[in-house]
Amino acid sequence: MKNIFDAVDLNNLHLKNRLIRSATWEALAEKDGSIGDDTYNIYHELAKGGVGAIITGFTSVSSDDFYFGGMMRLSDNKLIPQYKKLVEIIHAEDCAAISQLAMGAFYKNYIEVGENEMSAQDVQSVIKMFVDAAIRAEICGFDGVQIHAAHFFFLSRFISPKINHRTDEFGGSTAARAKILLDILLGIKKSAPKLHVTIKINCSDFTYGGLEEDDSLEICKMLEAAGIDSIEVSGNGTSVRGVKAGVNEGYFADFAAQLADEVKIPVICVGGWRSREVMDRILNQTKIELLSLSRPLIREPDLPKKFLSGVKNSKCISCNACYSTPAHRCIFEGRG
Repeated sequence: MKNIFDAVDLNNLHLKNRLIRSATWEALAEKDGSIGDDTYNIYHELAKGGVGAIITGFTSVSSDDFYFGGMMRLSDNKLIPQYKKLVEIIHAEDCAAISQLAMGAFYKNYIEVGENEMSAQDVQSVIKMFVDAAIRAEICGFDGVQIHAAHFFFLSRFISPKINHRTDEFGGSTAARAKILLDILLGIKKSAPKLHVTIKINCSDFTYGGLEEDDSLEICKMLEAAGIDSIEVSGNGTSVRGVKAGVNEGYFADFAAQLADEVKIPVICVGGWRSREVMDRILNQTKIELLSLSRPLIREPDLPKKFLSGVKNSKCISCNACYSTPAHRCIFEGRG
């Protein structure tokens, strides 16, 4: 029988349990990606709260990515000491550290360039930025990196048939649209071989003409063949309101379970986990190996330790008000 507190060994990664803090954007970094005590304190609180691994918030691979403010970055060697300190803080609590490598949009001379207007050379420059950021992550001591291809940020749009209408080697078929992901993966595997490489991908774009489940399955199988170490299943339009423990948890679980049946690598499922009972049940009724959480850990960073002590359910009520607060803090924090 599996349970959320099993220790697990993945390629290049050992976890003390099956719970992962899914990447959550804090919007606290300076314009150049520098981080300070406010960020360190959040990650220390999460690490000592008992999760097996933390995936950092949106970390741009580009210094010229202006999609939104407050992004962490691994786009410059001068940032390495700050992120090395972050890793040391996480590791001190026997917690693995994974950097989510992402891009909001591609810019040239401060102007956003659409996915279809980019030259093949521009696409190659993006691939290089992801690989270079992974090399920096390895130098910092991160245990792994996550390629962010979900939530309709740059890579998610690039692989979506709704957006990508290119006619070169990076567009047309599902395989061609996914080539950018495979090239990033292969580049990281070659240049930073000590890292566990995972990816976050939409099960569906949930929009007319967008990526559908069959497309996502096809891409995931291509990634498996190319050597991806694990896959985190998400979807476009996350953070569903009104999730209740034991009622409507795990809103991406059906696709994640299907994927886990069709690939041999570990599948991570995010999306509305609120109770230990349901999480343990999904682990035993499917081949899903790991579960990731975001909002419940905003409300209770120590939720894993609470589960271990006998607490049954998260206090998170899925109101999404945390997204309107500085650093995405729970509005009920400190109110008892």
